[in-house]
Amino acid sequence: MVQDLKWETNANRPETEKKAQYHIRCVPGDIAKYVLLPGDPERVPMMANLWDESRHIATYREHVTYTGKVAGVEISACSTGAGGPSTASALEELAEIGAETFIRVGTCGAMQDYIDPGDLIICAGAVRYDGTSDQYVDSKYPALANQEVVMALIEAAEKLNVKYHVGLAYTSASFFCGQGRPGFNNYKQSWMETILNDMQRAGVLNFEMEAATVLTLSHLFGLRAGAVFSVVANRVKDQFAYKGTAIEQSVAVSTEAVKILAHWDQLKKQAGKKYFYPSLLKSY
Repeated sequence: MVQDLKWETNANRPETEKKAQYHIRCVPGDIAKYVLLPGDPERVPMMANLWDESRHIATYREHVTYTGKVAGVEISACSTGAGGPSTASALEELAEIGAETFIRVGTCGAMQDYIDPGDLIICAGAVRYDGTSDQYVDSKYPALANQEVVMALIEAAEKLNVKYHVGLAYTSASFFCGQGRPGFNNYKQSWMETILNDMQRAGVLNFEMEAATVLTLSHLFGLRAGAVFSVVANRVKDQFAYKGTAIEQSVAVSTEAVKILAHWDQLKKQAGKKYFYPSLLKSY
């Protein structure tokens, strides 16, 4: 565990000679290729409890990291905290020391009336109002989930018999005004009052705060990423119901998806293919 090092290094990319990463305090060998990204640090040990074996790697700021194995597959989980900036720092540093596939596991508020608290949403892409991804690429660049990760999440949800929806998320940099809620003392501006209705009409499924950052950066860096959300609110019906069972389901689905992706990756390796082909499903 890398906690109390003296950080005297390059300002351009702060890391020690052993490549200890500044924000997550991890070194090469600490992290698996497959990484789950919850926002809440307390969800990381909850995830690790589902694995066959696990060990605590580091705790620093909002980032709690565990690594272990499930069904023989090496897996890690690292909390990102809320919002794009801390998520980007974590993803950058995880990638630096070997992470290749990311699954964002979070909560969200639905904006379609047929989606209930307790359902899951599998993210196919995101509207980029996270603020952070704009610092990496033009705002017209899409935030798309990797198709293999989406397919694996769907396969996992079907296998576990979990109610789910697939579609677009709206990633906001703000929990309140940026998602059409009034700020303190009922602060609002006129454009905030149209966000929910405009996005609902555009077929967007939910509000959340990290997916666009994860998806955009992963694609820019040549990595894979997807996201699955537990619905804790329906904004159209003005319902809020934080259900622990939904959180447990998203954790179970994301973990099962890692097992599926690892199997597909092995099939691709055996077939000498870089990308997944539907014909490989016959072997699963």
